[in-house]
Amino acid sequence: MVLKGLKLRIYPNDYQKELIDFNFGANRFVWNNMLDMMIKRHENNPDLKALKAFDLNYILTVFKREHIWLKKAESTSLQVTNKDLFEAYRGFFSKKRKFPRFKSKKFSKQSYQSKFVNNNVEIIDGSYIKLPKLGVIKYKNKKSIPSIIKYVTIRKSSTNKYYAVLTVDEEPEQLPKANKSIGLDMGVSDLVICSDGSKYETIRFDKKLAKKKHYWEKRLARRRTQALKNIHYKKKFGLSDPKPLEEYRNYTKAKLMVAKYSEKIANQRKDYLHKITCKLVKNNDTIVIEDLKTKNLLKNHKLSRAIANQSWSALRLMLEYKCEWYGKQLLIVNPFKTSQICSNCGYDDGKHGLDIREWDCPNCSIHHDRDINASKNILNIGLEQALVK
Repeated sequence: MVLKGLKLRIYPNDYQKELIDFNFGANRFVWNNMLDMMIKRHENNPDLKALKAFDLNYILTVFKREHIWLKKAESTSLQVTNKDLFEAYRGFFSKKRKFPRFKSKKFSKQSYQSKFVNNNVEIIDGSYIKLPKLGVIKYKNKKSIPSIIKYVTIRKSSTNKYYAVLTVDEEPEQLPKANKSIGLDMGVSDLVICSDGSKYETIRFDKKLAKKKHYWEKRLARRRTQALKNIHYKKKFGLSDPKPLEEYRNYTKAKLMVAKYSEKIANQRKDYLHKITCKLVKNNDTIVIEDLKTKNLLKNHKLSRAIANQSWSALRLMLEYKCEWYGKQLLIVNPFKTSQICSNCGYDDGKHGLDIREWDCPNCSIHHDRDINASKNILNIGLEQALVK
């Protein structure tokens, strides 16, 4: 059994939207106050052990007596918030994460998570879902939903869409053995270059919608400047209480349109990556990829935008969990010299500039496509490492 996430688009009514926003606020309030308490506690007594999730839940019961309105919030979500805070706090001191930050209601994406307790989450007729404190909400999803639900996360996107993300226990379908191994080289002109000679081209989704997005970005900047001038003018002369920036309709509309285009670009890119990774995992038993340091590569200002568009980290993450689900093997190797060593005879031809896309080996005279040769070397290194283990 493996944990999977199923994302459902939900359609709450106005009352349910108010309840969802209330739960966002309650969880944010608990997170910020608990984090502030833990920081002050550590400053006053650095030698004391950090509070655990159980301790935070005990404090939460006292906290609810002081703030009665918190009792209206979904109780298990507040416990999950305490658990997440404890994990984030512990991760910082173990040097695995950055220090947890305070949450803001101005952040466009909001979420809270609830535990599955006493059948508080239920699927009804394949079109409706019963959620704790919210009741029955219509949802849209074509996939069947397993009966074993662990958690449900309610999310609101920057485009004001609502989602319920179910964390479920599911036994993955075992794919048939393909008896094939493949090495993958990540590129810029082509997204993925395979050792069998096939290539997956790069699609610049950001460029396809660049004009439309830029159209609204210009209007957003102009309307924001105009609104801020109006607010400053009213404050200076005391004409009336200026309304906050979020209540200016033209500014809000432009902000929403920019968010919609950004979301569409991200969704198109994610869909493309899912199609590529599904095909690779289905057709191969062993996949070998290079361990790219994207952070270092982004320092190249001429290629930084193109590299960021490739989403190599997302591609690697998808391959990792899909190989784990379907019983395939994923190997990660160091890409050192993979583009300059001949995959046929092993001769090191020295460093090649990025403008050299093809070359002939001086030792064995074989003609190489730079990227395909690199993917073959990546495959060979991975298979050698697998034999050693």
